[in-house]
Amino acid sequence: MPAHVDESRLAGEVPVAYVSRLARLKAESVWNALPAARRQTVLAADTAVVLGSEILGKPLDRQQGLAMLARLSDRTHEVVTSVAVKTARALELRVNVSQVTFRALQRAECEAYWETGEPLDKAGGYAVQGRAAIFIRSLSGSFSGVMGLPLFETAELLRAAGIDPLTSRAASLRGDPQ
Repeated sequence: MPAHVDESRLAGEVPVAYVSRLARLKAESVWNALPAARRQTVLAADTAVVLGSEILGKPLDRQQGLAMLARLSDRTHEVVTSVAVKTARALELRVNVSQVTFRALQRAECEAYWETGEPLDKAGGYAVQGRAAIFIRSLSGSFSGVMGLPLFETAELLRAAGIDPLTSRAASLRGDPQ
């Protein structure tokens, strides 16, 4: 279910605080939009590609997408992802930070990549799970976090909410009778 929240960055907001605020807002927005009878557990996430102190969002057009790829070329950047789980009891949050290093990119391959359509709706203008994987020299951290949903942290949150991440069943994970 889409969360309709203002994704503008606040003045002076650091990347971790930014993605954490958005994940929290998305979870609360969806929770509040659900009928009370359907409010059980809401999972939301937000991801930012960070180069230095700048957050690279989703490219608005070809020119911006190519400029992002050129800036990431032959450099290491961070991918910061926050995941939130909202239940009737609480809203819990986890953050994952990974480092991604691109090899040197040629303009022609960036243009060819843009033409695939893949980078248009992706933070930083690339998808680690797609064709851009050939650009990545190294990744330190969480592959799933760079994709936009860090599974380790998500599983921790689901367990804390009483959901077994392996079966998706609500159950006590402490061995209590169901």
